[in-house]
Amino acid sequence: MPEGRNPEEKRIIRIAMENGQGHLFRFWDELSAPEKDELIDDVKSIDFDRLREAVKLLKAQRKPKGHFTLPEIIRADIEESEPGLYQKARVMGENLIKDGRVAVFTAAGGQSTRLGLDIPKGCFPVTPIKRKTLFQVFAEKIIFMRERFRSVFPWIIMTSETNHQQTIDFFEQNNFFGLEAENVWFIIQEMFPSVDGEGRIFLREKNRIFKNPTGHGGTINALFSSGVLERLEKAGVESIFYFQVDNVLVKVLDPVYLGLHKLRGAEMSSKCVRKKDVNEKMGVFASLDGKPVVVEYSEADLLDDPEKGYTRADFMYGNIAVHIIETAFVKRLVSNGIELPFHVAFKKIPHMDDNGNKINPAAPNGYKFETFIFDALAFAERSLVVETIRREEFSPLKNREGDDSPQMVERDQLLMFAGWFEEAGIPVERMDDGLPVYRLEVSPRFAPFKEYFLEKIDRNIRVEGDTYIE
Repeated sequence: MPEGRNPEEKRIIRIAMENGQGHLFRFWDELSAPEKDELIDDVKSIDFDRLREAVKLLKAQRKPKGHFTLPEIIRADIEESEPGLYQKARVMGENLIKDGRVAVFTAAGGQSTRLGLDIPKGCFPVTPIKRKTLFQVFAEKIIFMRERFRSVFPWIIMTSETNHQQTIDFFEQNNFFGLEAENVWFIIQEMFPSVDGEGRIFLREKNRIFKNPTGHGGTINALFSSGVLERLEKAGVESIFYFQVDNVLVKVLDPVYLGLHKLRGAEMSSKCVRKKDVNEKMGVFASLDGKPVVVEYSEADLLDDPEKGYTRADFMYGNIAVHIIETAFVKRLVSNGIELPFHVAFKKIPHMDDNGNKINPAAPNGYKFETFIFDALAFAERSLVVETIRREEFSPLKNREGDDSPQMVERDQLLMFAGWFEEAGIPVERMDDGLPVYRLEVSPRFAPFKEYFLEKIDRNIRVEGDTYIE
């Protein structure tokens, strides 16, 4: 057992040893005093009780306690099924925005490693002509809504330890894209140790443990621990409009969605789209004993139960990670000490081996533990799932090539903008694959959604070259 330099260090080392993590100190004698301080701080931050519970998942088989059925979904064509509901919801949502009772939240803790870069994903350029970044697109959508409804509301951006300072620097370099710095709030999500198959924590360096962000489920604790939840309550904010940074098409502060959420009296609401096919890598909505849940694509086998009369092919409503969450609901979860459950992901984890060599594995070698915000649905007294139109609201950026790649994200934007022009009666020449011959881009400062575009666009314009509307 290594010697600590003071009683507190000895206590921390002893606790690690008792929890089977004594190997974390195997390079102790090689470390400088500042390096020992860093290692002690890392080990001190570990919640060993929670780690033990997480490690149990490595050998446990996830089985649902209850019976899956198809979820209740409000369709995209709600106006046809319930006349007047669409307009009533729109008015209610617009009033929520006007009164400053809503905040915007973006989960942006990831890097662009799968895209071959080492920058926060929100810094990735995505638009067809101006090459605006995801962060700029979202900022301009927020500015439009603020100006239209003459309201001010905060934009909360959740980063991680890996990209926090990079994200802040990017906003400062771009003058917050026209927003006031005091209305853009940055918070950091929780980190959690990664382990091998025996539950041993990896060392990232001889003096640092390997931790990964706990996933978007960290939203709940981050809102509370940062003090942002209290700030929202004092500002009279009732609802948080949540989305993830990779979806350029998200309808930020969609008034109809906000209104439906309020009309239902929901504590948490979600949007969904129809999956392209059963194998698309999307979590899907289901109902488990009457409660809406999301089953991740990596756990889709839970839905295969012929004895109960269903298979995964019956569940085709994909989760696009656009939620509305009541601040009072977040407070209730925190006050009751509710922790969202961990999910296990088998990943490639760079680490130090026993000889002090840095290992960059070519194949998955360890486990990360993540929490998902949609698991909060199980605790909501009332919730809502709204089906929307994929081509207008969902195009995630995830991969360097193929599905969900920069090429596909650009393609989806071009197809969406072309559809807007044509619906306005403006001809758009198309190629054989359906893409417009000329590039099109509509600034969110002009119109972030189709309905606002149709209100404002000059229907006499003609597309005779690459066309940018601002």
